[in-house]
Amino acid sequence: MKKLYTIGEMLIDFTANKIGSLKEVKEFVKNPGGAPANVAVCTAKLGGNAAVITKLGKDAFGDFLIDILKENRVDTSFVFQTNEANTALAFVALDQKGEREFMFYRKPSADLFLNEDEIPEVFQSGDILHFGSVDLVDYPVRTAHLHAIYLARKAGTIISFDPNLRYSLWETKNELLSTVRNFIPLVDMIKVSEEELFDITEIKEEKEAVNRLFHGNVKLILLTKGEKGSSAYTKKGYFCTVPSQKVIQVDATGAGDCFIGTFLFQILRDNKIDVSSLEEHLQTYLFYANKAASIAVTKKGAIPSIPDEMTVFKK
Repeated sequence: MKKLYTIGEMLIDFTANKIGSLKEVKEFVKNPGGAPANVAVCTAKLGGNAAVITKLGKDAFGDFLIDILKENRVDTSFVFQTNEANTALAFVALDQKGEREFMFYRKPSADLFLNEDEIPEVFQSGDILHFGSVDLVDYPVRTAHLHAIYLARKAGTIISFDPNLRYSLWETKNELLSTVRNFIPLVDMIKVSEEELFDITEIKEEKEAVNRLFHGNVKLILLTKGEKGSSAYTKKGYFCTVPSQKVIQVDATGAGDCFIGTFLFQILRDNKIDVSSLEEHLQTYLFYANKAASIAVTKKGAIPSIPDEMTVFKK
């Protein structure tokens, strides 16, 4: 099986153990997190081959996160540690529906100091490189992402992008959206939520907004719509949709990462080297990605809630 490489942040999520706002809650539970790491762990737990490219602090939290990756069979060969800054932290509060309120401590954090010289030239045709927008801020890590994308494109690696918009981490909303728009043409596929689709395109009608994203190398767009399920659009004009599975949501943290991690695992499992050739598989891939995400939201924490292969793919 080919390999998934994710690049970007890995951090500690301190999740409130009771319902309420960050101002109100008093106790938190430590969980591993960070979208790229969540995606890698998801793929590995389903039986895939995954590695994380990131930088952590030389501290107890960094050591803890490396242990978590190893426990979940994720390759840590490209996880670096530094004394320049500490491992990033995020505090997460949940409301009655499991929706989240975030507060990040990363000004700066170790992941921001990942540099282009640390990006391995290991990508091959049929591998996947996946990233989000959190680590596209103006630090060495942004250039590291650009270099990884360059190497991946040269090797024929599929490039996947989840904008995962976190406005509180940026100086202005426009700076984040401008950066995301600049990276979109560099990738082969995008996973985006309804809210993010509108923010990025400023278009309300779904199909028109999706079509606005098809420029540059983009060939496939996955649109997640919460309780309304998810849809897939291809540049060739193919469209399919899958309804959501009804569950009681406890914590939405990492649900989108579990969705895309499961989708990418299926591409790797089936040895698909071009997302343009997925049309006959998209309905099935969406079904299992939805299923995995639906299972994940019934438990607290991102990585702890990710289901295994038997749970997701059993008939």
